[in-house]
Order: sequence, then structure tokens, then C-alpha cells
Amino acid sequence: QVQLVESGGGLVQAGGSLRLSCEASGNIFRINAMGWYRAAPGKQRELVANITSGRSINTINYADSAKGRFTISRDIAKNTVYLQMNSLKPEDTAVYYCNADVKIATTYSDMNFWGKGTLVTVSS
Repeated sequence: QVQLVESGGGLVQAGGSLRLSCEASGNIFRINAMGWYRAAPGKQRELVANITSGRSINTINYADSAKGRFTISRDIAKNTVYLQMNSLKPEDTAVYYCNADVKIATTYSDMNFWGKGTLVTVSS
């Protein structure tokens, strides 16, 4: 009923930049929040950054490892979230997953959805 499609991953040298995007589509009444998570090789999935919408105020959260280097933004009209990643380090290598908390149009229920992920590899 809701699909998230990520793009923008790839191979980059340390110090380089990548811009990830995630488009949500389907039976959406409203997207309450969108964010990015990542799973490094052999590690659990962790939050990178997210944006929550609260009565005309957007709240942005970053993992400590992302602060100062990554920037999350959202285009509400296009149901799209972006992650600009600068000064990439080898330890940023991971599969990056898009996440969205969505109020479903047909049921008015809130549900959480995940994209399939996009691989980011940072070489040293």
C-alpha cells in the first residue's frame, strides 16, 4: 500500500559526498515523519537522521556520527526525503534505508514502512 524507493548510493572515496533520495508513494493521507537509517556490515540498523512534522514545525534529529556532516531535508509536496552526506568516512559504509511513518488514507491508521535500501561504500 505504501512503497519507498531509495536512490543515490554508490562508491565514493573518503572525503567525498553523496546525496540520497527517497520517494514515497501509495495510499498516503499524510506522512508524519521520514528518516534515514543504516546498517554497517555486521552491525544492527541505526538511526542516521529523521524529520518529524509537528503542527507546522519540523523537528530534525541526527545521530552523533552524522552531526556536522550530513543534512536531511524533505519535500512534503513530493513525499520525498533527502540525505546530503559530506566528508564521508570509511566507517560510513553501510546499506542506507529510508523509513516513513505514514497515516494511511483508507484506514486513517499510522503505519511504518521501510525501503529496500541503497548501498554506500566509502573507500579509504
